[in-house]
Amino acid sequence: MDDDRWDRWPEPWVGTDCDMRTVAGAIPREVKDGFRYDEIPWQRFPHFYGPGEEIPGLLVTLASNDAQAGRRALEKLWEGLHHQGSTIAVAALAVPFLLRIAATGPPGLRAGTLRLVAEIARCQHFGDGSREGLLKVAEDPEEAEGTTMCPVDWTIQAARNAITADLHLLLPFLPDPEPEVRAATAFALATAAAEVPRISSALHSRLAVEDDPVVRVSLILAIAQLAREDQDEHAPAWARALWSDAAQPPETHVGAALAWLCLVDGPAPDELRTLLTDPGTDRLGELFQQVPWLPPVDYHGSGLRRCIHEMLTPDVPWNSA
Repeated sequence: MDDDRWDRWPEPWVGTDCDMRTVAGAIPREVKDGFRYDEIPWQRFPHFYGPGEEIPGLLVTLASNDAQAGRRALEKLWEGLHHQGSTIAVAALAVPFLLRIAATGPPGLRAGTLRLVAEIARCQHFGDGSREGLLKVAEDPEEAEGTTMCPVDWTIQAARNAITADLHLLLPFLPDPEPEVRAATAFALATAAAEVPRISSALHSRLAVEDDPVVRVSLILAIAQLAREDQDEHAPAWARALWSDAAQPPETHVGAALAWLCLVDGPAPDELRTLLTDPGTDRLGELFQQVPWLPPVDYHGSGLRRCIHEMLTPDVPWNSA
């Protein structure tokens, strides 16, 4: 390959079979709906531990009625498609099928499957609980996969586009009987690349009737993430109204406070600092660790503490002790 093409990377790859946005976007809906795995170019894109041809077999097992085998398959998919918090190109090809398996497969694996979809569609977040990072979706455009040289952001965009194309599968999960599924659904919907008003309206409607505290926080962060991506100028006022409303429960105050900090650039008001540094807030740590956004920030159970630290004192190094 001539050096000039590499010098101009990644522009020469745009729209080619090395551009995951183009490859994934060309999959017909009937292929996805029919689970026609043999029509997908898995072989061109390895996963983190092996060839892409292994992915269809894992998807078939995940969709089977063998709960134990399905769980093992889901674990392997997590390892192969989302190793150490990073997304790899072939993962975007799996997203439409993962969504269909979530809709038609074993309910017990639904939440884990939806969380995997959401993680594929956002940038690496290990240890990033900052105001700029917690709700960030896109990856650095210059970050590339060593195996395919496809920019990671192209893969994330392809996954986000796939999620947007399949909103008809995701939105019905918002009232699912299982809170973990509802939280995972909010997490996935927050990565959508378009139709923000429609999705945001559905999330707000669910928030108005939601009785589970973990799901309420997940809905708040999902609304804020979409608003941040869409540069919604009304979102900060909405978030502030929530965290300052005495009638709201504690987890709503804290979730909305985090959302507000991610939506604005200015200094935190004294009343918000008082809220987040109150000892009662620290006692919500275990609850917040069940919110999908928080474990990647600190898997040791200190996701909320780390977020508060990084958002309020960004110049002070984090010490989990």
